[in-house]
Amino acid sequence: MAENPMLKFVSVGRDMPQKREASERREDFREIYAEYADAKAKEQASRCSQCGVPYCQSHCPLHNNIPDWLKLTAEGRLREAYEVSQATNTFPEICGRICPQDRLCEGNCVIEQSGHGTVTIGSVEKYITDTAWEEGWVVPPKPVRERKESVGIIGAGPGGLAAADMLRRAGVQVTIYDRYDRAGGLLTYGIPGFKLEKDVVMRRNKQLEDGGVTFKLNHEVGRDISFEQVREAHDAVIIATGVYKSRDLTLPNATSGGVVKAIDFLTVSNRKSFGDEVEAFEDGSLNAEGKRVVVIGGGDTAMDCVRTSIRQGASSVKCLYRRDRANMPGSQREVQNAEEEGVVFEWLSAPKGFTEEGGKVTGVMVQKMRLGAPDATGRQAPEVIEGADYVEGADLVIKALGFEPEDLPTLWDQPELEVTRWGTIKAEFTTGKTALDGVYAVGDIVRGASLVVWAIRDGRDCAEAILKDLSGASAIAAE
Repeated sequence: MAENPMLKFVSVGRDMPQKREASERREDFREIYAEYADAKAKEQASRCSQCGVPYCQSHCPLHNNIPDWLKLTAEGRLREAYEVSQATNTFPEICGRICPQDRLCEGNCVIEQSGHGTVTIGSVEKYITDTAWEEGWVVPPKPVRERKESVGIIGAGPGGLAAADMLRRAGVQVTIYDRYDRAGGLLTYGIPGFKLEKDVVMRRNKQLEDGGVTFKLNHEVGRDISFEQVREAHDAVIIATGVYKSRDLTLPNATSGGVVKAIDFLTVSNRKSFGDEVEAFEDGSLNAEGKRVVVIGGGDTAMDCVRTSIRQGASSVKCLYRRDRANMPGSQREVQNAEEEGVVFEWLSAPKGFTEEGGKVTGVMVQKMRLGAPDATGRQAPEVIEGADYVEGADLVIKALGFEPEDLPTLWDQPELEVTRWGTIKAEFTTGKTALDGVYAVGDIVRGASLVVWAIRDGRDCAEAILKDLSGASAIAAE
């Protein structure tokens, strides 16, 4: 009887791809994990217990068929593994790199809960699709037949791109409008290269372009083209703008020079990685080199900022977060990587203002906190410890406090576009339908700031709904 290639978690330990030494990775923006070799990918995939009820799959927003593609990988059937992975996920190599697996699939792995160490799902997912690209298995969308209907997508982030891919495969004509000069949204200009190298995103953009998707870049709706013009040009419109408005601080001296927004800092850094000339970097205003950097916030954007500052050559990097390590929203894996690279975390610390000299920030006035009674979300609310204030010296302060939606009804002169009390667009669950006929919305502009994998899920669900609606409309027109 042939040996069972699976269920080896008892005899084979968890083993992540080799991580470059912190002293080395501090010096560049390349990804920090090496690739699995074929034998190692098979070995780690073979640790899957092939659960009857796979919690990894149910806790994945895309419900990826993880046990099946792990089994195929363990058996050396990589092309089939890729096909299974691609069937539910438009960008598996991106999710394999940036999804917080410790909170999603891997965090709910049954063998992890039994004490054997989770299957390295994300690393195997990345390996499968990187191999597929190398072998030429990833091809542009090729519809069986072309359809005359067209869909305009506003925003070239993960939600918009995922919808575009699904619609093009069905033969729909797709045009994407984006305010930036490169497609990808936060994948391109928000997430640093050490988590997601930019050629990974650019090759997906090219794949979609080669498959017939039209990109209208440097086209900001409400400035370069009106929302009404987009609606008139297409049978349906998807709003996939994301949320880019940074939450701010109304504290003393918060407008001092050197107090900057995380999105501005990260965008400039990513532009430099592309080789662009960026004045704000060259003049030092958005460059951490030689500076004492303080980042305020505890999410994944804050982790991106502290680790980018290290690579830019900051003299010191500290992160202030008002709760403790156990209660921070960012990935614990990212915190560990940051600490290895030299970032100092000041837990239970919050800003109460800034010191300045000559209009330039010189420090953060910090108040120490303790965790009190749970708030409305069930998390313990931070409380100020009186008399424990101090000043943390700083030359550059980066505010990573999260993002809010822009006021699209006003910006686009669309008062009928309904929004929630948080400013996000009101859209039907699963389909993305809004109050406007033929207008849909997906991703962060509906959910609020969320994960890339949820934007992909929304984009795919919305594309499916549009295809049904367009087919229904075509049938009525033919009668």
